[in-house]
Amino acid sequence: MRIGIFTDTYPPFINGVSTSILVLQKALEKKGHEVFIITVNNEKIGYNFSNDKIIRIPGIPVGIYDYRLTSIYPIRIINKIKNLNLDVIHSQTEFGVGTFARILSKQFDIPLVHTYHTMYEDYVSSVAKGYFKWPRNKIIEELTKFYCDRTASELIVPTQKTYDLFKEKYKVDRKVHIVPSGIEIEKYFHENYKIEDIVKLKKEFEFSEDDFIILFVGRLGQEKNVDFLIDSHSLLAKRNDKCKLLIIGDGPLMNKYKKKIKRLRLTSSVILGGKVPYEEIGKYYQLASVFATASSAETQGLTVIEALAASVPIIVIDDESYDTAISHNENGFKFKNKREYRKHINHLMNNPEVLKKMKMNARNSSLKHSSEYFANEVLKVYKIAIGDRTIKESKTFFSRFKKVVKNSWKMKK
Repeated sequence: MRIGIFTDTYPPFINGVSTSILVLQKALEKKGHEVFIITVNNEKIGYNFSNDKIIRIPGIPVGIYDYRLTSIYPIRIINKIKNLNLDVIHSQTEFGVGTFARILSKQFDIPLVHTYHTMYEDYVSSVAKGYFKWPRNKIIEELTKFYCDRTASELIVPTQKTYDLFKEKYKVDRKVHIVPSGIEIEKYFHENYKIEDIVKLKKEFEFSEDDFIILFVGRLGQEKNVDFLIDSHSLLAKRNDKCKLLIIGDGPLMNKYKKKIKRLRLTSSVILGGKVPYEEIGKYYQLASVFATASSAETQGLTVIEALAASVPIIVIDDESYDTAISHNENGFKFKNKREYRKHINHLMNNPEVLKKMKMNARNSSLKHSSEYFANEVLKVYKIAIGDRTIKESKTFFSRFKKVVKNSWKMKK
């Protein structure tokens, strides 16, 4: 199968969506399919065709994280994409490159599968920054319904939470496939890392061997609610100086958190590790005693699955987006407030046997999120999108064939 994935985010730009796409690409290629990526040129304004399988189109920075906005119809690459002879187009964004995917799907009559990744209602307050007074959620609802309900052959969402949003709130009257994103779980397995490398990394952060390390990995934006973790840690650190919070990632709130940590006198207890290259991120999970997040803006939360694969128990805010990954009291805990969060942290710090058992459960529970399983489920959706077309084309072919035979028979007579 020849597959075109259209996305406005792709490595070297790293986030949950780009990670999911890279994992899917590799897994599909491993199965013998040809995958072509149509994405934004992050490095400069211009086209980049240096890789035959990756087409990068010009994009203009929009001031929202590292995102760039592209033309919805870059004429220069129309014939190039046409000559790819794609069997299916898989769009991963609602705007820019995603709109381009929809136009090409219609123009070249190629089935379009769309994955809805982002809970925009949760992100919009962070992005709008109070400047816009229009009814944002209503506009988001209408745009989402337009892009996802009316233009795609098949629609994929990663969790039940997103499915419920479409069905119950947006009243989307169509089939919606729930396909949780997978990861390359082997990349995070503890045995794939050298002990000396982990010890060296601990020394860089000045961690001692018996420190209890709470890890967060993600973008430092308002929607990730890192403030919750820092505020909660203030009391944890006062009661136990071995409890440390390691925050890996970068974003618009980095300077705010630096000042906050200094103001709360947590500089020796809360460490901002900054941005880490994607290929090295697995090593940082090996430092963690637990992984924590208070973000309720996720559609799935891939960092949670990465932590599970690294045998790290999870402590997450009580939100539906984590239901596919977390079994409360088995591989982690859910909390509703700061008191519950601190209670779970203290419980695991004071009960090493419980922590050890949860680490085993975490590793085992990650197996259902493998990249192979992810690719197989997405392929099923591709086949559904192509299937109706195949049946129709077959019927047309056989009806024409039947007609030719019938006419030939008449001529012989």
